[in-house]
Amino acid sequence: MHRQQLLELGGSSGAIAHWVRIGVLHRLHAGVYAVGHRPVSPHAHAMAAVLACGEGAVLSHGSAATLWGMTKTWQTPLEVTARSARRRARLRIHRSRTIGEADRTEHFGIPVTTPARTALDNADGLSDAGLARAINDLRLAGYLKLGDLFELLARHPATAAANRLREHTAHPERAPTRSELEDAFLLFAKRYGLPEPLVNTAVAGFEADIFFPAHATVVELDGYLFHTEREQFESDRNRDAERLAAGIVTVRLTWERMQLTPDQEATRLHGILARRAALAHALTR
Repeated sequence: MHRQQLLELGGSSGAIAHWVRIGVLHRLHAGVYAVGHRPVSPHAHAMAAVLACGEGAVLSHGSAATLWGMTKTWQTPLEVTARSARRRARLRIHRSRTIGEADRTEHFGIPVTTPARTALDNADGLSDAGLARAINDLRLAGYLKLGDLFELLARHPATAAANRLREHTAHPERAPTRSELEDAFLLFAKRYGLPEPLVNTAVAGFEADIFFPAHATVVELDGYLFHTEREQFESDRNRDAERLAAGIVTVRLTWERMQLTPDQEATRLHGILARRAALAHALTR
């Protein structure tokens, strides 16, 4: 159901009551009606929720997260942010005087908070891994650029939520991650004091999951889902050999080892990187 199939009607005239009675109009919220039949799609209900909250209202918080694809399922009540709005049944209304035009956009024709503002509004309710995945998915989809986060944070108070977003602007040279496994490695690297790596970057003609350029070392993150096919197995080994011929070593790390024996894996990787750094220094003398 498109916006054109929703009507905002004031008052309680006998004509409106008659149209509702005969099924021409279907009341969704006070003053908001669907024409012809009740909406089925969540997008139509989201549009109706925004219309019910008056001029300048936008879909926000958890509902905005779902609209942008940060979460997969629609939760009720739908959430809307407005400068001022009366309480509405079946809606959760957030009142904000700080939300400005820079925080508003449209997606699927629905007024909604921008991806950056949506990430800020949801940051407190997400784990570190969940927030990282949400931001990276938004970047991969082309909805969010790091510049959007910089701009948002420049005009927003230093709250706990803003500080969590700020962590994701600390390495602008880093490409967005593509999986929870890559997110987990970055948290693992931070926890164990490993050097800052590059992510999903070209190395010796092949894309590498993780690259430590100062150590000429690649870490490939292996999950069984993506590495059980024979063709993929052969391709991986060929890529490792090509990199080794170019003087770059490849370390393969699985999710299981990173989760079950993290201390051992961190100690081994620190040792590999130290020896690679020493070798590089010796070769330049």
